[in-house]
Amino acid sequence: MRLKDKVAAVTGAGRGIGREIALHLATDGAKVAVISRNGHELGETVSMIEKAGGLAEAFPVDLIDRHAVETAYNEIARRLGRISILVNNHGAFNAFGPIWECDPDIWWKDVEINVRGTFNSCHAAIPAMIEAAEGRIVNLVGGGTGNSFPHGSGYASSKAAIMRFTECLNDTTAERGIFAFAVDPGLVRTAMTELQLNSEAGKRFLPAIQTLFEQGVNVPPSRAAALIADIAAGRFDPLSGRLLRGVDDRDELERDMTMIVAGDGRALRFSQVDQDKI
Repeated sequence: MRLKDKVAAVTGAGRGIGREIALHLATDGAKVAVISRNGHELGETVSMIEKAGGLAEAFPVDLIDRHAVETAYNEIARRLGRISILVNNHGAFNAFGPIWECDPDIWWKDVEINVRGTFNSCHAAIPAMIEAAEGRIVNLVGGGTGNSFPHGSGYASSKAAIMRFTECLNDTTAERGIFAFAVDPGLVRTAMTELQLNSEAGKRFLPAIQTLFEQGVNVPPSRAAALIADIAAGRFDPLSGRLLRGVDDRDELERDMTMIVAGDGRALRFSQVDQDKI
């Protein structure tokens, strides 16, 4: 059990990908703090972990409330121990359509949950990691991180921001023994994608999602969860500050690490031609 005696905090852990991540980390020996706004769903995740022989506790919190996050993370440390693994899996994607048709409040709420929630979580957890000179942070990204997503501009903008935030974070903490990673889980059937499939706005503006599922593109959440468990155990430390994907073959990824770093791959960069002009 590679993560024995480690404490992991997983946001968005009440269902879907976050629940799967929490289960994998617990199976690997970690004590897991599961975090989201929905206490009932968190209770279900805790029950599943305990039935599998693991240890977990639920911490309902709204991640955009900085003071509530700080209180919750202090309570995690008191009840479970110092957090050494942080997974920011929470996310919102409710604003679909061209920018001029989106509800500005819904658009901004997506950005706020995704970006501010990730910042608040990191801001609360990192000081203890710095004190111990040890920690690993995983921030989940997704569609639009490295390419345009015209009818999902709020989600795309926020995920690109999280990618850059992860790079900045790693560049300020890696020398202190704290490594940050971005993970794209791929297209997974979740409550978020169900909304895209079944809402009128989703059907109108995001028909490609339906097409991809019909074509059989449906990445199991266990792929990202297994990758994140490997990250938490230190397998991919040389790739900190970079993007890893749930669809990656992890053995191939490990073999290619030196090449990826040498080529400055898996990063949010201008092309070399553009770099030469700056």
